[in-house]
Amino acid sequence: MTQRRWIPALLLGLTVTLLAGCSTTRVVEGQVQSFSTLAAVPAPATYRIERLPSQQMHATAFAAIETQAEAALARVGLRRDDTQPRLIALLGVEGGYAMPRNWPYYSPDPFYGRWGWSLGYGGRWGWGMNWMMDAPPTLYHRKVSLVLRDAATQQVVYETSATYEDVWTRDPAIYGVLFDQAL
Repeated sequence: MTQRRWIPALLLGLTVTLLAGCSTTRVVEGQVQSFSTLAAVPAPATYRIERLPSQQMHATAFAAIETQAEAALARVGLRRDDTQPRLIALLGVEGGYAMPRNWPYYSPDPFYGRWGWSLGYGGRWGWGMNWMMDAPPTLYHRKVSLVLRDAATQQVVYETSATYEDVWTRDPAIYGVLFDQAL
């Protein structure tokens, strides 16, 4: 009877472990490159966003990206001022997806399989076939870039970009995370 008492405790422990694994936060690790000629942020730390013609054509789609960039710029102490800016900000975003070419478990042949044999513990051996017909996962690519120019001289004073690739997301909020990382 005492041997069966540990089974509910074991099941409870496994359930708690499984649920703890599902409740972890997601880590977004982007590749960031930044270049600056600024010794310090100019005072007042104001900026104006300048839109490219393609960004003006797709103003409604670009507005969400612009809002995420504004929030990231505010977190580093810059304030938007369209009338008297010290800096001019030029935003860029890219997004797309692809199928990885070097996916180790995928072949374009639908009847792809591998034959093999193994020798196991105790001298047992077997013959079998392993079918690998699943397609590779979709690889989502996201990139943001930001160029800051001095409003008076039009000289580029800061340039940064952040790139992120993952098989798990096509969430547009990734752009906001990437702007935070880039700044």
